Order: sequence, then structure tokens, then C-alpha cells
Amino acid sequence: MKDMVLLIDTNVIMDVICEREEFIDDSKKVFDLCSSRKATGILAAHSIPNMFYILRKGYTDEQRREMLLSLFTYFNISFIDAPKLISALNRDDFRDFEDCLQNECAIEEQANCIITRNKKDFSGANVSVYTPTEFAALMKL
Repeated sequence: MKDMVLLIDTNVIMDVICEREEFIDDSKKVFDLCSSRKATGILAAHSIPNMFYILRKGYTDEQRREMLLSLFTYFNISFIDAPKLISALNRDDFRDFEDCLQNECAIEEQANCIITRNKKDFSGANVSVYTPTEFAALMKL
């Protein structure tokens, strides 16, 4: 499992940060797997500003910065560049452009899979897609 590369979707990280009761158990298992470096966790760069924005209602700027900066300790960041943007813009097999960018990052990082709670939004993905619950069961976490 050490060589496993996981692209972690924003919603999984938000489950842990916001302690979303319904989802936290399995999302935290994935988070912990990456934070312990038993697998390489990748976050798409655009997830950071998305989370900063989403967290604005419950947290101060300072708290949000601190929370998001801590993610850099546990996760590698996949950058968004012109080729990824062009590739995503040329695809029509994703309903959500942001999810298509997640997929482009997964391809670039040679991820084994994408972990997301919105699996249906990744029907056009080029790598395997699992919910945190499916992945935890598969890996016996």
C-alpha cells in the first residue's frame, strides 16, 4: 500500500475538517492513511481556494489559513496548468468542470484512484473512483 497514490477530492477533506458526522469515520480513515504516509495523498491545487471559500462561514481568516496550511504537511499538491485546463475544457464527459480538473490532476500524478463522496460525478474518470467507504472496505482500513 506504501506506493499507492490517492487523489483526494475536496469533499473528503471537508468531511474531516468540518467533522461531518455522517461521513467523518471513513473520510478520516483515508485522511489518516495519507497523513501517516502509508499512501501518498494528492490534493488538486484548486481545492485549497475552494475550501478557503467554503469555510468562510464558520471560521475566521486566520483559522482557515491555519487549517489549510496544515494540509501541506500531509498531502502533495497537484498544480493546475494550461495543459490541464485545456484538456478539461475539451472534455464533455464530465458535468462538473471542477471534477474534470480533479481527474486531470489524478492522471498527471499517476494516481491509483480518486477518493470522493460524489462518485457519480466522475463517470468519465480515467482512473478508478471510490467513495471513502468503498476504499476503506477494499483496503480493510
